[in-house]
Amino acid sequence: MSIIVAFSGGLDTSFCVPFLREEHGCDVHTVTVNTGGISEREALEIAARAEELGAASHHIIDARSDLFERSLQYLIKGNVLRGYLYPLCVGPDRVVQAATLVEKAREMGIKTVAHGSTGAGNDQIRFDVALSVLGGDLEILTPIRAGNLSREYTSGWLRERGYAVDAATTTYSINTGLWGTTVGGKETLGTSVSLPDEAWPSPSPMEAPDEEVLLDIAFEKGVPVGLNGTAMDPVSVIEALNALGEEHAIGRAIHVGDTILGIKGRVGFQAPAAAILIPAHRELEKIVLSRWQQYHKAQLGDFYGMLLHEAQYFDPVMRDIEALFDSSQETVTGTVHVTLYKGSVSITGCSSPFSLFNTGVATYGEQNDLWDGRDARGFARILGVQSLLTHGVRANQEA
Repeated sequence: MSIIVAFSGGLDTSFCVPFLREEHGCDVHTVTVNTGGISEREALEIAARAEELGAASHHIIDARSDLFERSLQYLIKGNVLRGYLYPLCVGPDRVVQAATLVEKAREMGIKTVAHGSTGAGNDQIRFDVALSVLGGDLEILTPIRAGNLSREYTSGWLRERGYAVDAATTTYSINTGLWGTTVGGKETLGTSVSLPDEAWPSPSPMEAPDEEVLLDIAFEKGVPVGLNGTAMDPVSVIEALNALGEEHAIGRAIHVGDTILGIKGRVGFQAPAAAILIPAHRELEKIVLSRWQQYHKAQLGDFYGMLLHEAQYFDPVMRDIEALFDSSQETVTGTVHVTLYKGSVSITGCSSPFSLFNTGVATYGEQNDLWDGRDARGFARILGVQSLLTHGVRANQEA
């Protein structure tokens, strides 16, 4: 028997490696699925940590493009913000990580997989659902959830066996991905206080540079494909905006919402690229889409985000919504002008070859070539007929 563990190098997954080896008396292999936020130096540190913990082998797999293709492109196309605020920073990563873990387990001939989720959060459900759908014949182990183990307990267990434990990993739970970073700690267990400055991945807006940054972001069919005149693949655009946005304290907030398990949850997050790309994309849509496209996309975007958040990625309706998003993006091509300054994102303008903002035929509030005053007067009369009749009936009833 061998076990393969989804490994981040953090406290929970670090505990899983030696614990499972002791508990089951078998080889434990580690797989780190890079869905963003892992530098070359960090990748080496994670590999060294796996070796220190006694992993029989360690593998790191780049899945950033897979994450974008599966989920992130639709979070952009759908302008998805849970609670009108949270861009689903790391939840979508779990599907990709689970899929990669199953693929690696099959490649290595391993029948048992493990993850380090606790029994209180959303990730346990996301991992379990994805692993069950994609690897139904595999045994799933969850040692921290099964033992109801606290971070204090796992820290002490590791220290007793001579393994180093970073004090910060006990104080705060930090998850980083391509679409942002989440931060949980004692402050997020309630709703009355904020996270301290030292818990965030970047300086506060007050400490950000005093100079504003001007950006031109190019989109093609709803997908970001360039920055300041340089063509780039979407993942590179996101990573560039994350780096630049983090420097200027962009996308930092705290979200309160409903968890999959039905309780309320609170989490700090910093998602610079999402905080820039979603409003930029939405502004471009305003000039190229019809009012009804925008209206129905907003409803579906909220629904799509809810289902993705709640581990329903594999429901067929998700593919149906994605097909509508793709269809709606045929004309969402153009450039958006953005200004960053001390934590704020301002959209200053945009242009598109498909713009419906046609000053050649009409200018709002001034003049037009499509109708005259008599047409407008008749339109207003007809448009107000139902309201006029309703108002008259109700006025008579009240008399």
